[in-house]
Amino acid sequence: MTKALFFDIDGTLVSFQTHVIPASTIEALTLAHEKGIQIFIATGRPTLIINNLGELQSRGLIDGYITMNGGYCYVGDEIVYKSHIPAKDVQTIAQLCQANNYPCIFVGEHDASVCQPNDLLRYIFYEHLGVKEFPEETFEKAIQRDVYQITPFFNPEEEKEVLPLVHHCEFGRWHPAFVDITAIGNTKQNGIDEFIKRFGFKLEETMAFGDGGNDIGMLRHAGIGIAMGNAKDDVKAVADYVTDSVDEDGIFKALKHFNVI
Repeated sequence: MTKALFFDIDGTLVSFQTHVIPASTIEALTLAHEKGIQIFIATGRPTLIINNLGELQSRGLIDGYITMNGGYCYVGDEIVYKSHIPAKDVQTIAQLCQANNYPCIFVGEHDASVCQPNDLLRYIFYEHLGVKEFPEETFEKAIQRDVYQITPFFNPEEEKEVLPLVHHCEFGRWHPAFVDITAIGNTKQNGIDEFIKRFGFKLEETMAFGDGGNDIGMLRHAGIGIAMGNAKDDVKAVADYVTDSVDEDGIFKALKHFNVI
């Protein structure tokens, strides 16, 4: 029996086409919550840029949040888990970005800043995702805080060159233009485990939904992993079930398929 649902945001709960949560998804989550099933967010976004879940938040449908790909997990005002990136790795990544002119976002516990932003970063975050503009800082200032997530704008090939240079980090990519970096062990699947400890349900009683590369581990880990129809093939390959796309009522249909609602 499923007792907990975990949802990625972008491309899963929220359409990349309309930038809203489909009505069928709101209906499905309402029905599930009414049955006592807990609902959790599992996103690469830090809390300060979660700007598209108002339809769920206003209805009291979210029981907890896995943010920054597992680097910061909380229920209300209670921090369930947090872990920042070791300072040495933060410094290494900052130096690489500065030397190669990569735009880069640094996220602290309650704030974020951007270094050397370009037009692509501005388009993706400020126009496409509708995020409020980050304050711009120098690299030296950006890394003075504890950093929980770094989002540098380099492509997958450039990422391969960076990987051997940092030894205590996880890389999670859900967009071809950038990658989210967190401390090693900070993953969405670890976030699921933290909520299992917090609430007492079992792993086999969990169901996770996702569409991006940073969802692969979570879909493998959950009791049932469901890939959206709009997911890439490598995400679909690890899922227990592939539903329709976010724009074709995929979440509603999957929850019906598994008799959750």
